[in-house]
Amino acid sequence: MPADDSVLPETKESLEQLKLMTERIPGMIFQLFRSASGQLRFPYLAGNATLVREGERRLLADDGSYAFERIDAEDFPRLMAAIERSAKSLTPLAMQFQLHQPCGEVRWISVRAQPEWRCGGTLWHGLMMDVSEQVAHEAHLRELSDTDELTGLANRRKLMCRLDEEISSARRHGSPLSLMLLDLDHFKGINDTWGHLQGDQVLEDLARLCQQQLREEDISARLGGEEFAMLLPVTPLSHCLPLAERLRKAIAAYDFGIGQGKVTASIGIAEYRLGEPRDAFIERADRGLYAAKHQGRNRVVSEP
Repeated sequence: MPADDSVLPETKESLEQLKLMTERIPGMIFQLFRSASGQLRFPYLAGNATLVREGERRLLADDGSYAFERIDAEDFPRLMAAIERSAKSLTPLAMQFQLHQPCGEVRWISVRAQPEWRCGGTLWHGLMMDVSEQVAHEAHLRELSDTDELTGLANRRKLMCRLDEEISSARRHGSPLSLMLLDLDHFKGINDTWGHLQGDQVLEDLARLCQQQLREEDISARLGGEEFAMLLPVTPLSHCLPLAERLRKAIAAYDFGIGQGKVTASIGIAEYRLGEPRDAFIERADRGLYAAKHQGRNRVVSEP
């Protein structure tokens, strides 16, 4: 193609720099047009070829449906609602969604775009960024903040969040909910006799036992020290009691590396009462735990 002598050299240089920068940014610059009839297309796409390949760009210039078909089914309604709100109010579009790649990989995409009226429709000017690594890092940080470092169970913070969620569900649906509070008997003696490293191993083994003995839908957590909690959704006290007994017997029969029968646990259980505050629910299970200790340990006591 012959050079255009009408373009100044400095302008050519700026255009070349812009082209180079656009090709190297970790995302895509785009224009998205939605007609009055609702048809979507991408008049302009430039940037990261890993998100949209060259052949797809020509296709998307006429019909954007191919790109929207690759959006995760869970995110698609939210994205379309966000596009609708942005078009009606001419406010910026800001959204994150999962995009299925042709190779089967799923990437997290962040979109920021500014709309304007144009030719009987709405035209957005925006930027798409692949934020998969950032999303994975944030998920890892959330997991760390919700997990007990030693046992890998949920920590107190996570348990309280889940307890609030399950109480809310129980109130809405009238479904039963039970709570176990478990405390190892004479754990200080284990640490004093066998050392803190062995004591930590006992706690790790106990965490595995809890997860093995309880159901997949139950939530096990370490509250601190040798105290644990198990939250049992959709479970009345009559079903919680045999589960707690099974766990107590499994602990008493397990060899934690210091001899069978050397480690036992006391367990207090309670069933949620409709309208009861969270702390009152916990307090009743704690009273059951205290009673189990007072009655000789290595037993389950329910608080009606």
